[in-house]
Amino acid sequence: MVRKRQPSKQMCRLLEALSGTHGEWRHGYDLMKVTGLLSGTLYPLLMRMTEEGLVEAEWREPAQPGPPARHAYRLTSAGAALARDRAGSVPGQPFKGALA
Repeated sequence: MVRKRQPSKQMCRLLEALSGTHGEWRHGYDLMKVTGLLSGTLYPLLMRMTEEGLVEAEWREPAQPGPPARHAYRLTSAGAALARDRAGSVPGQPFKGALA
């Protein structure tokens, strides 16, 4: 699906956080800590980005028994391309990958 508008500041922060991990799966709570986005902003944004084909999501089982399975997220090739495009498009604010 083709985006018709420029990514929001929040989406740019999320793209930056996800692009800094080079395809590793990230949990929402980790993304909240890294980006500073609140859950009411982060999760709807992740859902929209998944629908647009920029992010893929899957249920991940915990490493140890006990905690429930959680969603994990990573950029698709289209999301990585958008992150690369955005990296050079904000004058004076380099987009360097990971935030932390």
